[in-house]
Amino acid sequence: MEWIAEGERVEIVKKGRVIALLSPPPPIHKPKKVKVPDFAARQKRIFGDRVLPGNAVAEERESYEW
Repeated sequence: MEWIAEGERVEIVKKGRVIALLSPPPPIHKPKKVKVPDFAARQKRIFGDRVLPGNAVAEERESYEW
């Protein structure tokens, strides 16, 4: 088993035929880091220093009859 742990593949042979193959697991790849956009800077670029009311969406929804 030490061979496999060191990365070597081992064939199990029966009557001259390979019946099994032991190999180490594939290397584990670290997930790539994703660059998250700066949402606060984007909001400031779009809206400037304006502060939108927090209930604007709720008021708009109330005006519709569902």
